[in-house]
Amino acid sequence: MSYREVHKYRSWVEVDLDYFARNWKEMKRLVRPGVKILQVVKADAYGHGAIEIAEAALKNGAVYLGVANADEGVQLRVSGLMAPIVILSPSPEGEIGEIIKYNLTPSVSDLHFARTLQDRCAQAHVRLPVHIEVDTGMGRGGTLYYEAQQTIKNILALPDLIVEGLFTHLAASETLQDYNESQAELFHRLLAKLAEEGIRIPIRHMSNSGAILNYPQFNLDMVRPGLMSYGIYPSSETKDKADLLPVMSFKTRVVLLKDFPKGYSIGYNRTYITTRPTRIATIPVGYGDGYGVILSNQGEVLIRGKRVPVVGRVSMDMCTVDVSEIPECQVDDEVVLMGRQGHEAISANEIARRVGSISYEILCALGKRAPRLFLHKGKADSVLPRLRRIYVPGEERSIDRIDSIIRQCFQTRARSEELGNAIYYEMFETLFGKEDRQLELREDFRYDITVAESAGENGGPAGRRGDSLDVTTRVAYRKTLKNDTFLIGCAFDEEQLAAFFEDPRCEYRWLMSKGEHPVMERNFLVAGVAVDGRDVPIVRTEMTSRGYEVWCSSDSLRDKLNTEVEIAIEIFTKKSRANNIFSVYIVYPTRGLDISFHYEQTGFRHVREVSFFAGKQPYPEVIRERGRYIRLRVPNHTWVFPNSGVTFIWDS
Repeated sequence: MSYREVHKYRSWVEVDLDYFARNWKEMKRLVRPGVKILQVVKADAYGHGAIEIAEAALKNGAVYLGVANADEGVQLRVSGLMAPIVILSPSPEGEIGEIIKYNLTPSVSDLHFARTLQDRCAQAHVRLPVHIEVDTGMGRGGTLYYEAQQTIKNILALPDLIVEGLFTHLAASETLQDYNESQAELFHRLLAKLAEEGIRIPIRHMSNSGAILNYPQFNLDMVRPGLMSYGIYPSSETKDKADLLPVMSFKTRVVLLKDFPKGYSIGYNRTYITTRPTRIATIPVGYGDGYGVILSNQGEVLIRGKRVPVVGRVSMDMCTVDVSEIPECQVDDEVVLMGRQGHEAISANEIARRVGSISYEILCALGKRAPRLFLHKGKADSVLPRLRRIYVPGEERSIDRIDSIIRQCFQTRARSEELGNAIYYEMFETLFGKEDRQLELREDFRYDITVAESAGENGGPAGRRGDSLDVTTRVAYRKTLKNDTFLIGCAFDEEQLAAFFEDPRCEYRWLMSKGEHPVMERNFLVAGVAVDGRDVPIVRTEMTSRGYEVWCSSDSLRDKLNTEVEIAIEIFTKKSRANNIFSVYIVYPTRGLDISFHYEQTGFRHVREVSFFAGKQPYPEVIRERGRYIRLRVPNHTWVFPNSGVTFIWDS
C-alpha cells in the first residue's frame, strides 16, 4: 500500500501488528507457562480494530477472546472467528438468542438470568459454557461474595449450563494497595470453600493488565490483558515492569496554511487571538474524531518532528495549530496527533493527562471515524475504512442485506432471475436447513464399508450364502464439537430421516433400506463411538417417533466443547442380499475425503461406482482392485459440497 493510497483519506489510524506481537511476547514472558490468555477486544479492541486484533492475538497464542456484549461477539463470529468468546459484562435477557445462536460464552452474575438461559438452552437442545463473575469488591457486575457459594451451586445444578469459568475483577490493580490483596483473599477463600465441597471450576481468573504487572501471584488459570497488549502502561508505576510499544498512532495531514496578522481571532467564540504575525495550519480532525473540545488551546501535535500547539477552539471536523516555528511546513505534511514522529512522541497517557481522563477513553474515542491501516513488517498490510470495518448492530437487517447481495450475484451469474433464485434457495436449504443455524463443516472425512457373507442366523456357519449380508461401516471426520451429549439415529423412512437432520445433536444418521427387518439388535448396532481416540459410552437407546435413537455422552467431552475433535463411529448392520446398492452421501461442506468399499468376503461380480460430486473437483480419484475394493479420494485441501456422494452397485 503506497503513501498516496493511504492519503486519499483525511485522517487515518495506524495499527502496528508487529508491535502488538512484540507486546504479546512480553506478556508471555510475564505469565508462567500453562496460564491461558484471554485477549480483551471489547470496544473495537480499544479502537484498534476488533477483527484484525483478534486474528493477530490468536496467532500469537490467545486461547479466548473477551468482549463487552453479544453484538461484539457476533461481529467476530460472522467474520469467521471460531475461538471461544467470553462476554465479560452481564447480559440482558434480550441477548440470549444471539448468545446461543453464535455460541458465545456469557458471564453470569445472578441466578434469575442463569435460569432463563437454561430454559432457552433446553428449548434449543444445546449445552452452553458460562463463566460466573463474583463481586469481591468492584461493586459492579458479579454475584456478591457472601452469596456466591450458594449461587454457584445452584447454577452447577442447571443441566444445560457448563460452568467453565469463575472470575472476579480487581478495582485498582494498576496501583499497589491493600484493597487488591483483600479482593484476592476473598476470591481464594471462596475457591477453598468450593474445594471443600468437591467443586473445582476449570478456569479461574482475576488478573487484568494491572494485575499481570503488579500481582503475578494472582494469575491463576487465565489472565485477561487489554491495555498492556496495546502497548499502554496502566499506570506510571508499572512502566519498569515490562517493555511495551504503543500499537496505535493517529495521523492526519495539513489541508490549509494561512498567515494572519497580530490581533486576528482563530476559531469559534474567538478563544484565541494572535499576539503576533502567525502562520496557522488547518487539519481535518475535530471532536467528531474523538479529539475533544477540552484540547482547545492546550493540545499539541507533531509536524516535521516538532511539537506545535493547538490554538483556538476544536471544531467538530477541524482544528488549527500554530506552525509559525516551522517555516518549511507545507500543505499535505503529515500530522501526528498520537504516536511518534522523529524523536518526539505523544502518548495516549499524555493526552489523557491533558484532558483529565484515562488512556482507555482516549484509545476508544480517538480516530473513531478514521480508517485503520494495519502495518506488518513495516508495510501497510491493509486499509479498512470504518464502514467496512465495523459490524453494524441490527444483525438481522445486516443478514438480509447480505442475503440480497448473494441472491443478486446468483441471478447475474445464471443470467436468469428465476434460476438465480432457485440456486440461492437450494444452497441455503442445503447448507443451513430450514433454520438460520450455524454452518457445520467437516474435514478429513473417511468412510470405510466392509461387506461380508452373513455369519448365519441362529448360529449357522459363517460364509454360507444366505438372504442377508453383514455390513460394517466405519466413519471418521474432524469437526468442532458443539455438544457433550449427541445421538446416532436410524430412520425407517425419509420423514424420520428429515427429523434427525433438524436435531443439531444428531451426529450421524442412517436410513434403513425398505423391506429390511427392523430388529435393531440384528439390523443396526452401534459397535463403537470415540472422540479423539477415547471411547464415548452409549448411555441409552430408544425407539421414538422419528426412529431408533442411540445416545452417547461423557463428562470428558465438556473440556472439548467448541474445539476441533476427531469423531469415529463404527456401525454393524444386516443388509438384504436382494438390495444390491449401497450409497454414501455428503451432507455437510467437507474438506478432504476417503471412501472405500471392501467386498472381498463376498461373491460379488462387476462392482461399480456412480459418483456425484459438487465442488471444485467433481471427479474424485478412483482406485480399484478387482475382486477386493473400490476407493474414492479427494485431497485434504479440496472442499466437497453437500448433495455429493457415491453409490456402489454390484451383481451378485
